[in-house]
Amino acid sequence: MALTLEHCAVVGGELALAFGDGREAFLPLPMLRRACPCASCQGEPDALGRVIRPMVDHGADAFEMKGIDVVGGYAIQPRWADGHATGIYTFAYLLKLAGLDGSHRP
Repeated sequence: MALTLEHCAVVGGELALAFGDGREAFLPLPMLRRACPCASCQGEPDALGRVIRPMVDHGADAFEMKGIDVVGGYAIQPRWADGHATGIYTFAYLLKLAGLDGSHRP
């Protein structure tokens, strides 16, 4: 059965998510922004497969979420107050960040 997102909203300083299978996640906005999976934030492999992670400067508006777009039926794309909006967070990745994917977070 495919994972579905039933509801998402910013509540205080967290993103609250409710999934179709009953799991709920509450992700602090600063943690979510620092975990942005886009190439600008995480880097991308060069021709030899090496990934050099770029230096990312999070300014004053970096942790304020201005909106959220649903991407297909599998992800969300937050829009941040500083203009950053290229990160696509799959539902599986969000559950992993919340520690709800069955793996153990240190």
